[in-house]
Amino acid sequence: MLLTNRRHLGEFLGTALLVMAVVGSGIMAQKMTDDIGLQLLANAIATGGALFALITIFGPVSGASFNPLVSIIGYIRNKSSITELLADIVAQTLGAITGCILANAMFGLATLQTSTKIRSGGPLWLSETVATATLIVIIFAAIETQQSHKIAALVAGWITGAYWFTSSTSLANPAVTVGRMFSDSFAGIAPRSTPMFVVMQILGAVVGWGLIRAIWQERK
Repeated sequence: MLLTNRRHLGEFLGTALLVMAVVGSGIMAQKMTDDIGLQLLANAIATGGALFALITIFGPVSGASFNPLVSIIGYIRNKSSITELLADIVAQTLGAITGCILANAMFGLATLQTSTKIRSGGPLWLSETVATATLIVIIFAAIETQQSHKIAALVAGWITGAYWFTSSTSLANPAVTVGRMFSDSFAGIAPRSTPMFVVMQILGAVVGWGLIRAIWQERK
């Protein structure tokens, strides 16, 4: 039970700190400049740095998924407990919401907000599918090729880049997407835009896992 509690606390805290970094850096960027490019650059660098640190620190405790889709594929791959999986997803989602509220509070904003930032349309939905599929490929290809020790750097580097080469800025995570609904800032996403983003992220995860099985996973 102690190990289980540590695992879920790690997923909660890691996801909270990740979203705090994403949203907080977005708010800070908006306060410092009106240049959208500079805002995106600041947001991308802060997110990449946070990912590297958080995956490195929480990896040995919880696996540092911070993402329901990564947890689901881990469950399928390892045939682990459905109870553990559901607890991970709850911890990640609550952590994401908590991190967003904390970021709002740190900047003196209303702690409970609803984003008005609409993210909708075919190009953005395609971007989320691609972003999630490639994230899944990077994580699980590293595992399949015995390079798990590189995941923190790989994920941090890829997400930093994906902020710039996807039109959606690569949310690629249903829990983080839900959490970002609670910030009416550069990093937010309106509730009406969230369901389709999550659907596309799920589709991307299916595509990514299919590629892992086709290319990297050993046949038995």
